[in-house]
Amino acid sequence: MSDATPRPHGEPTLTELADRVWVVRHPWWDVNVTAVEGERGLLLVDTHTSDASFAEVLEVVRRATRAPLVEVVNTHAHLDHVLGNAAARAAGEDVVVTGHEAGDWEGHLLRSVAAYDGPRAEEAAAAVVSPPDRTFSSVTAIDLGDRVVELVHPGRGHTDGDLVARVEDADVLVAGDLVEESGMPVWGADSWPMEWPLSLDLALELVGPATVVVPGHGAPVDRDFVFEQRSSIGVVAETIRDLASRGVPASEALAAGQWPYPAEDLAHAVSRGYEHLPRSQKRLPLI
Repeated sequence: MSDATPRPHGEPTLTELADRVWVVRHPWWDVNVTAVEGERGLLLVDTHTSDASFAEVLEVVRRATRAPLVEVVNTHAHLDHVLGNAAARAAGEDVVVTGHEAGDWEGHLLRSVAAYDGPRAEEAAAAVVSPPDRTFSSVTAIDLGDRVVELVHPGRGHTDGDLVARVEDADVLVAGDLVEESGMPVWGADSWPMEWPLSLDLALELVGPATVVVPGHGAPVDRDFVFEQRSSIGVVAETIRDLASRGVPASEALAAGQWPYPAEDLAHAVSRGYEHLPRSQKRLPLI
């Protein structure tokens, strides 16, 4: 999830990114839902946090297109991106939902739904958790008739099931929460801080000088923005590696490191990073 305050009020906005590609930016979580239209119908990337918020997103999309909803893609299994899946299925006919095979639908997602007590919490709690119908491991594609949406799992980062969606003919890449614009990147209890930089390296191979990149939260960005954020995420990973190699305990790492982001927001990055490092890269105390 984003670290932005999950504001409950305000109107969703619609921005046309390219030919028949739009993004709806919703004020609750400042989350993005991307719409791609093809001859076969409409594809949505992510479905927001509840039945009602999905309906709000779809109402805005309908200002631009009346194409039938046929496909949904989940960038990762976090509540602010997927709890509208059931509503999306009801809004179309034979809608197919696609996500990565590692999406944690039974673990982190259910725990976060149960724990969420922010704005519109009753809506989120009432949503039916609805996993994808179709999953993949590395690369797959969705044929919309006259255009193809390519789905790539670049590796683990924000979660273990992150994917990016590429609309090549429109030069648009939907990055999910691998990229954040309206807040800093979020390392949660299911993040992979040591692998996130390499995952962004692979994602950057899909981004050209004119590519529009849609982050999970905030305004669309360009390649330079993604590159700079990858550099900062890389600094977090290398700082963790350095501290561990010098024998600094995980409990002291936040205070000992020079971080590109506020240390108080990196507790999960440090704990998960230390957990994932191999023993050969840690200077363990003698017993």
